[in-house]
Amino acid sequence: MPNWLLPENIADVLPSEARKIEELRRLMLDNFRLYGYELVMPPMLEYLESLLTGAGEDTDLRTFKLVDQLSGRMLGLRADMTTQVARIDAHLLNRASVTRLCYAGSVLHTRPSGLHATREPLQIGAEIYGHAGLEADAEIQELALASLALAGFTSARLDLSHVGVLRAITEGDAAATRDAAQIVQLLRAKDVPGLQALTRDYTPVVRDALLALPSLYGSVEVLGRARAVLPDLPGISKALAELAALAASALGRAEVAIDLADLRGYQYESGAMFALYVPGLPNAVARGGRYDHVGEAFGRARPATGFSLDLRELARLLPTAERKHSIRAPWGNAPELKEKIAELRKSGEVVIQSLPGHSNELDEFECDRALVLDDNGSNWILKNLG
Repeated sequence: MPNWLLPENIADVLPSEARKIEELRRLMLDNFRLYGYELVMPPMLEYLESLLTGAGEDTDLRTFKLVDQLSGRMLGLRADMTTQVARIDAHLLNRASVTRLCYAGSVLHTRPSGLHATREPLQIGAEIYGHAGLEADAEIQELALASLALAGFTSARLDLSHVGVLRAITEGDAAATRDAAQIVQLLRAKDVPGLQALTRDYTPVVRDALLALPSLYGSVEVLGRARAVLPDLPGISKALAELAALAASALGRAEVAIDLADLRGYQYESGAMFALYVPGLPNAVARGGRYDHVGEAFGRARPATGFSLDLRELARLLPTAERKHSIRAPWGNAPELKEKIAELRKSGEVVIQSLPGHSNELDEFECDRALVLDDNGSNWILKNLG
């Protein structure tokens, strides 16, 4: 095997693509700051029990594990940064008031999440801690849509769901509670025959409600159908009311859809969830939701909601970045030349000095001007190269 080959679903990012990703990262982090979010940088490596605290089984399966040479304990390479940021809020900051945090960094997955997906996503996201009301959910939802708009996606679809619907349905049936993980898998796949087989011995009310969930997707009118066909339980009524409020807050900024069977993250989510879709990508480009119980796993119960997306996947959808106009300059140590180059760079110009005996091969820059001496050989001036 050639020594330059990389593992499957791991790839280098070349200059033009890297610039797109980095510019997106800066735009989004700067925008988070305008909303009052503070940047944190969790470590790539943690003790396994800390990294997986409050996380679901999916995160455990996606996490690379190794033995620490210093302590002999098991370590994990982070597969998601959400629980790390929750740990920072719970134990390091330990604030009593509302806390807004954001982050950006690589995560590693043992297996790709989908066809052609990378195993090293560049995750960026934002979280609000300390407020249990829908105002926090609405702000996170708005921030996620604003992030896509910064990337140039003005037409996005917002899919809403709520774990409270399923939990309210199953809590009255011991068998359904026991089979919750399997029910979620069948609902996400909209596997009605499988759901019929699994729920055969459930109480009729629970069985009928579960079998109705796969068909409860579409426009906001789905909420009216859900109220008509689902049991009149306080948990269901509360969840549907919250979804209606969040759908109303997003109107005008995105196409809004409801899917009561889309329960990705059911194991650690605790309320309303959303997924964002953009043209050109079949999978959700961003996901978010409420996860109040993750902080509790760190010993400090704290309301929490947030979202994250993969910058590398998002950048793939964008057109190739235009080459930046730049200036070609000769190599030399003359004080006048160095002063002129420094002056141009200070003004924001890209100045590339040609090393002796070499031409420049560039993906990102196009030298449309050159720094040359004037006819008198006394002043450095810019010459258009045409």
